[in-house]
Amino acid sequence: MTNHSNWRVVAAQPGSREHYAIPRALYRKGMLVKLVTDWYYAPALDKRIERLLRRWGGKLLRGALGRRIEALPDNLVNSWGWHYLAWWLVRRVQALRGVPHADHMITNRAFGSWVSQLKLPEHDIFCGYCYSSLEALRAEKARGVFTILIQMDAAEVHERLAQQEMEKWPQYASPLNPTPRAYFDRAKAEWDIADVIIANSEWTRSALLEQGVPFQKIAVLPMMYTPSGPSTVTSLDTVPPPLRVLWVATVDIAKGVQYLVEAARALEAEPVEFTVAGHIAIKPEAVAAAPSNIRWLGQVPRSEVKALYRSHHIYVLPTISDGFAITQLEALAHGLPVIITPNCARVVQDGETGFVVPPFSAEALTEAISRFLQDPGLAARMSPRCVAAATDYSLETYASRLVAIIQSRMERSE
Repeated sequence: MTNHSNWRVVAAQPGSREHYAIPRALYRKGMLVKLVTDWYYAPALDKRIERLLRRWGGKLLRGALGRRIEALPDNLVNSWGWHYLAWWLVRRVQALRGVPHADHMITNRAFGSWVSQLKLPEHDIFCGYCYSSLEALRAEKARGVFTILIQMDAAEVHERLAQQEMEKWPQYASPLNPTPRAYFDRAKAEWDIADVIIANSEWTRSALLEQGVPFQKIAVLPMMYTPSGPSTVTSLDTVPPPLRVLWVATVDIAKGVQYLVEAARALEAEPVEFTVAGHIAIKPEAVAAAPSNIRWLGQVPRSEVKALYRSHHIYVLPTISDGFAITQLEALAHGLPVIITPNCARVVQDGETGFVVPPFSAEALTEAISRFLQDPGLAARMSPRCVAAATDYSLETYASRLVAIIQSRMERSE
């Protein structure tokens, strides 16, 4: 059996998804020899100026300054640097054309081509992210390198379900222009080339299987979550009325907001209040027609989200399709039981840390929420189990799971 510390891995990812979870995990295990990304902040500013920019520089600039892994030596990172700005402008122009994913297709091809031409350190394994790795995967396979693809969504399955819901609920959103065939063809080409595809949830795996990916080619690696502060457990023996129900996510059809609204309508006469936080991507008239027991906050700064978790009793996300939904881990870490559907990651233990309800069912969601009304002590009893469950998604656990996947697949290939 090969010692994993002898494996040398190059990780390539545009953006800072999961705050660089894969490269952080690989570095923690002594396996990362290079992170290739589009933009990465290497400090070169006076610290006082940097603090001012972080505070007053606007969302875009603050995000750019946050593209960094403090524990990772800068010499292990290769980025597009300022060339990234040109491609960012290309994306913005393409986005204005209104063609779904056209902006991503252009920049993903450019990123994949750039990575494929880089002079990289000696490595045994290449790990890239979905939609942006096709050219690099081809080049790495030609060199005899073992290839891993990280798949973060359900691809065509997600789009099909979202379109069906838009047709079913036209008062919430108009059907989208269909995604160009080339976008999903690119994904399928990546699936064909990669030696192993790492899906972020069982839901994503089932969607890949539906789209023809062989079962033996897929491994599941749940996402990680690092709390920004100490976890909290409600000290109440019972939840006093009103029951406060929280939603923190983009407010759209795919997340199932239409079923939350219908559940709120059914419970309008009960002592329960709903708070919906997140970018609102449904029609204004749908918001206006919602029952009075829903409070719509819109986009909330990350600095204020913790207070929302602490001031509510349960968290709900009746999603139609979601690769993982990291917010369910955030909620659990704050001691909130979670009500969610199986069309997402299997994080919630049904009846122990919340409830798993069927998708497309306002009735099932209403019934699950009502259980907390009928048993005022239920949320408090679940709360310690919720906090404990969230600890199973630490960076160390994530890194160990990743290494175990790589080890098992490398041994098969020998």
